[in-house]
Amino acid sequence: MTGPFRYTSPAPPESATGVVADVYAQMAKDFGIERASAFVVLAASPPLLTGAWALVRESLLAGRVSRTDKEVVAAGVSLANRCPFCVDAHTVLLHATGDHRLAETIARDEQPQDPAHRQLLSWGKDMSTPQPFPSTDAPEHIGTALSFHFINRVVSSLLTESMLPFGLQRLRAVRSAAGRTLARTVRQELATGLSLPLLETEGEAPSWAAGTAIGTAFGALRTAAELGAGLLSEEDAAFVRESVAAWDGVSPLPPHGAVLPDRAERPGARLALLAARAPYRITDEDVAAWLVPPFTDHCLVHLIAFGAIRAVGRVEATLTTQPV
Repeated sequence: MTGPFRYTSPAPPESATGVVADVYAQMAKDFGIERASAFVVLAASPPLLTGAWALVRESLLAGRVSRTDKEVVAAGVSLANRCPFCVDAHTVLLHATGDHRLAETIARDEQPQDPAHRQLLSWGKDMSTPQPFPSTDAPEHIGTALSFHFINRVVSSLLTESMLPFGLQRLRAVRSAAGRTLARTVRQELATGLSLPLLETEGEAPSWAAGTAIGTAFGALRTAAELGAGLLSEEDAAFVRESVAAWDGVSPLPPHGAVLPDRAERPGARLALLAARAPYRITDEDVAAWLVPPFTDHCLVHLIAFGAIRAVGRVEATLTTQPV
C-alpha cells in the first residue's frame, strides 16, 4: 500500500482474513472509518492490532462519559506529543459530535471557552496534574489518554503527518464536512466489552481500571507491545527501559539528543528510545540503519510498540488521583 505509510507496506484491508478482518469490520461499524491507517499500520502484528483497537474502543468509543469530553482529552495528549495527524483526527471527530467551535478552537491550540473543557485539555497535555473528573469517570478518561499516548507514537513513527491526501484536513471546511459524515456513528451508544473476544494476548489490568473492559484491553496491549523487547539485546532493552524510567513523563527530548545511542552502533536502541520520547524525530536514516534482513515490517512495528508502551508506562506512573 502507498499513501500514509512511511516504512511499512500493510496488506490492503480488503484482503484481510481472520482476526484482522474481524477488527476491520468492527472498526467500520463502531468507529465509522473502515481503513483507519493508525490501526492498519499495526496489522502486521494481530496481537498489537487487537490490543490497540480494544483499548481505543472500550475507552474512547464505548462507556458513559461524554464522547466530546474524551475527544478533548485525546486532543490534549496529541498536542502534547506533537502529533498533527492525531490532532487533525480528533478535530474531525469533535466536528462529528456537533461541537464545531470547540473543534476549531483546539485545532488552533487555543483554550476552550468552557472551563470544564479547558481543564480536560490541560490534563490531557500533562497527566501528572490533578484529575478534573470524578473517580467514576477515571477509567474512561485515563484509558483514552494512555491509548493515544501509544497511538500518537505509532503514528508519528510510521505514518506521514497528513491524515487526508494533499493535506486537505488543514482546511476548516474539509474538517467540518468529514466530521458530518461520521456524526451518526460517533453519536451511537456502544455496548462495552465487544472487542474483548478479538484479543490475542492477556495481561494484568492496571489498578485504575481493575474489573473493567478497559483494564482487560490495556493489559493485552501492554503484553503484546512488550514483546518488542525481544528484538534488542538484553543490554539495549535494559537501556531503553532505564532511560524511559528516568524521564519525567512530560518533558520533550532535548533537541541535541545527547541521550540517544549512536545510530551506527546501536540502531535498535536508538529507534526504540526515539519512539518513546520523540517519535516525530525518527528519520529515514534511523529506520534504514536497523531495518535490514532478517527484520521485517512485523519487527519494525513491534520495536516501535515497545518504545511506545514504555512511554505509556512512564506517563501512567505520573498519575495522581488528587481532585482539582
